[in-house]
Formats: sequence, structure tokens, C-alpha cells
Amino acid sequence: METVLSGLTALIVFLGISTPILIIGLVYYFMKRLEHKQIMAAIEKGTPLSELKPPKQKQNGALWIRSLTFGIALIIIGLAYLIVGPGPRGPMLFGAFIFLGIGVAYLIRGLLYRKYQPQSLTSAENKPADAESKVSA
Repeated sequence: METVLSGLTALIVFLGISTPILIIGLVYYFMKRLEHKQIMAAIEKGTPLSELKPPKQKQNGALWIRSLTFGIALIIIGLAYLIVGPGPRGPMLFGAFIFLGIGVAYLIRGLLYRKYQPQSLTSAENKPADAESKVSA
């Protein structure tokens, strides 16, 4: 009886994990299929494909700010795991070092982006929005 119960528990856990993945995969498949049908219909009608999809918008905000914020958040999570973790060994300690390592990597990435991003932008892209509105007014 105990083996049947553990088998049912494993089946429920497997279904609970695999069902959302399956749903996401099916939704993605049907979206791509619909997009393909729209493209084929546009080609048959002679409509230019540029009218189907709007152009991708430029990224809002600086990438270095996102990297820095994400790195700091992961470092805080890693430190929390270190403080709360049971004993000197265990999976919490391993998880803490993973979070700390990835957090430090993102922190360094953000600092490097901060250092080199303003040099790679043109002067028009590097100005704040207020300065552009004052110039045009």
C-alpha cells in the first residue's frame, strides 16, 4: 500500500510540474502557427510584411541599472540563505553560494556597463529628456 501511495505522489508531482510547461509550449506553438498563417496570407495578397508586425521598440532605461539592481537583489537573497540556512552544510548553503556568485557577476556587469555605456552612445542619445525639450522649445 505504501509503494502505491508513493507512486501516486510521484505521479501528482510530475503532473504538477509538467502541466504548466506543456501549456506554455502549446500556446507558443499555436501562436507561431497563427503567425505563419498570417504571413502566408499576406504573401498571397501581396501585402508587404512590414505592415504585419510593428517595429521593435528601443529598450527603455539603461541596461547597467537593470544589471546592477538584479545583482544587488541576488546578493541579498544569497545572504539571506546564508543566515537562515541550517548548519554549515546542506542545500541552503549551496543555493546561497549560487545566488551570491550570480549576484556578484551581475553587479560587476552593471558596473562595467555603467563605465562604458555613455562612451558608446552618441551625444543626442546621451542627453536627458528634459534637455531635448528645452532645446526644441
